[in-house]
This record gives sequence, structure tokens and C-alpha cells, in this order.
Amino acid sequence: MRQRETNQDAATLALQALGWVIGDATRASRFLALTGIDPADLRARAGEPSFLVQVVAHLESHEPDLLACADALNVPPAALVQARAELETA
Repeated sequence: MRQRETNQDAATLALQALGWVIGDATRASRFLALTGIDPADLRARAGEPSFLVQVVAHLESHEPDLLACADALNVPPAALVQARAELETA
């Protein structure tokens, strides 16, 4: 049971990170361009653990964004990294 709750927490945090990414036109465009995902796919896949892993991995690949996102979400950057790791095993 605890593992499920942890994965739900990880998914929630990753969804919040996705909201942060797409909440800014420049960041959203960069994310879409680098991942090759179109807006329709983004909407369709937003709740999938594998997609949420991509979101956080994208942030990890550009440390300034990882730090800014963590700050905006009021969590340590390591929490985002941990969320990705948990979602990878979901």
C-alpha cells in the first residue's frame, strides 16, 4: 500500500512540474521541440507514468529549469529527481 501512495505522490509532483513547464510559452515550446511531443499527445499522455518520467527527465537535463521548477513548487530539487525514479518503477 505504501508503494502505491508514494507513486501517487510522485505522479502528483510530476504533474505539477508539467504544469510549471507548460505554464510558460518559451518553456513549453522548448519541451515540445526537444521531446517531439505535440500538444494533443501531451494532453492524452499527461497522466501516464512513462510520460511524467519524460517531463522530470527533461527538467533534469537543464539544471536551471530543474532548480527554478523546484523553487516554484516549493520542494527541493532532489524531490523531483526522486519522483522520476519512483515513476520509472511504477
